[in-house]
Amino acid sequence: MRVSSVVITLGIVSMLTDISSESVAAILPLYVTSALGLSTIAYGFIDGLYQGVSAIVRIGGGWASDRADRPKWIAFTGYALSALAKMWLLLATGFAAIIAVITIDRLGKGIRTAPRDALITAESDPSTLGRSFGVHRMLDTIGAILGPLVAFLILWLIPTGYTVVFVVSLATAAVGVIILGLLVPDRRPRRERIVAGLARNPFRWASLTDRRLRRLMVVAALLGVLTIGDGFVYLSLQARTDFAALWFPLLYVGTNVAFFIFAVPLGRLADRVGRGRVFVGGHVALLLAYACTVVPFGGNATTIVCLLLLGAFYAATDGVLAALAGQFTPEGSTASGIATAQTVVALSRLFASTGFGVLWFGLGRGGAVLVVTAALVVAIVIAATLMRPLNRPIPTQEEARNSS
Repeated sequence: MRVSSVVITLGIVSMLTDISSESVAAILPLYVTSALGLSTIAYGFIDGLYQGVSAIVRIGGGWASDRADRPKWIAFTGYALSALAKMWLLLATGFAAIIAVITIDRLGKGIRTAPRDALITAESDPSTLGRSFGVHRMLDTIGAILGPLVAFLILWLIPTGYTVVFVVSLATAAVGVIILGLLVPDRRPRRERIVAGLARNPFRWASLTDRRLRRLMVVAALLGVLTIGDGFVYLSLQARTDFAALWFPLLYVGTNVAFFIFAVPLGRLADRVGRGRVFVGGHVALLLAYACTVVPFGGNATTIVCLLLLGAFYAATDGVLAALAGQFTPEGSTASGIATAQTVVALSRLFASTGFGVLWFGLGRGGAVLVVTAALVVAIVIAATLMRPLNRPIPTQEEARNSS
């Protein structure tokens, strides 16, 4: 069964938006500390906003999408807000201005994510939802690969060409917004279900009470608090190999290339063997990635294996989590269910990064990684047990109609 053309279009929109966002993210440390002359403490605060602000409005974006039954236009609002932030970035010259721009950009990301994923869910057969999210994330990841490469190429040709990067970022974001507005249909999932006689009730928060969804949230939170930020993984690699120290900026590209390679195969695997199994299995890959940062052998080969494992982790968890949340959420509440799951993960990972920073300070790099690795082993066993009831095969739309 083929993936919907709408899913492909949404993937292209995300690809262009990621080229825009990641090109800026790749030069932001240099721009803030060199071009603007701000301190590394200032950059640390900005980076914290970049990572965490979107979590604040994810549930709000999902609620608005379900309440209005207009996921396309809520997503459009989020994408447009991020594009406007890129325009204001051309004028930002101080700490407060940069903070405002980053906040607006990340709020746009938080608003758009769940409605976009609800559109993917509405356009996909339930039995191939993992594949659909895998294809979307694959296209999204192409943008995450190209963005830093575009930025580095511009700065290689024009060493002070930060403004050129911002102009390219604005242009790609604007093209993505235009494609979304013109080519993606205005689906109204709840109304379509009501007309078809498959749903009667409007959206209510009380509808998000499925025991399977609650179980998924518990597992996501448990594993999320042991998922440290990529930056810590790369810093740990840097401390042990010359390869990582020399090519540090490209470690992000390496992980995204691995994500790109694994996204569709693991999405298909999730549809076949159970999304819960693949979600937990992704954290086994993360566990092995942690181990790669502390083993006393392997050199450059170990660094490459670590990046492959980290990419496999994201491919097995990012889209698969959205597919699981959509699977266990009633029609008409899909965006809110997905947003809730994503918010749980975002907040738990925020605590994970903060806690790991404290561990690194107190125990050193190796000790901190070993503590988190040991805790993740226990968490994976618990998560596998909790996810066991969620691994039933997903019927196709035709099978669902025949059984009703």
